[in-house]
Amino acid sequence: MPIRRELRGLYPPNWKDLSRRVRFERARGLCEACGRPHATLIRCLPDGRWFDPAQRTWRDRRGRRAQWPDLLAMIPERTTRVVLAAAHLDHDPSHNRLRNLKSLCQRCHLLHDRPYHRAQRWITFRRRYATGDLFLGFYAPSHIETDAAETAHAGEGLVSPLNVMHAFGARQPPADGHAAEFPAIVGRGSSRVFAPLSIEPLL
Repeated sequence: MPIRRELRGLYPPNWKDLSRRVRFERARGLCEACGRPHATLIRCLPDGRWFDPAQRTWRDRRGRRAQWPDLLAMIPERTTRVVLAAAHLDHDPSHNRLRNLKSLCQRCHLLHDRPYHRAQRWITFRRRYATGDLFLGFYAPSHIETDAAETAHAGEGLVSPLNVMHAFGARQPPADGHAAEFPAIVGRGSSRVFAPLSIEPLL
């Protein structure tokens, strides 16, 4: 799997040689979780079963011989090419001992990293919520974003700050210098509500 740009500095200079040693010398070009061979075009099913072309048999997600699928189970069958990668068991790219590395195919690698990806997604969502709260709630529910897009389309075709505020129900600052009310998001997550916020116009 490709290395993210912000994480490249955590990998050692000899990472390619280390990865090749784990995948092809220790694991002999096989996934250490399901047994899929590297660079081989295989047939697979959504439940993890895959067809071993060398032994002419079906195997399960752990590489053991599995029952042959029936016609209904073969409907969602797809073909994929196996690509092995050296995965970090503790999800720490700076920990590169051999006992912490494992040769995994793309499917097993994604399953192994699923808890880490869920945690990163939660952090990303919370960061967006915080950004929305910081800028008067411009990170809005989907129906308000749709209203903003429709307002922009009906106008000049560009999403301007005035179009966004109009979609939120805000009034433009009056020319007489009086305070205007803009909506603010109160609360977090699904419990957010809109409340008016009085803001003095810029002079």
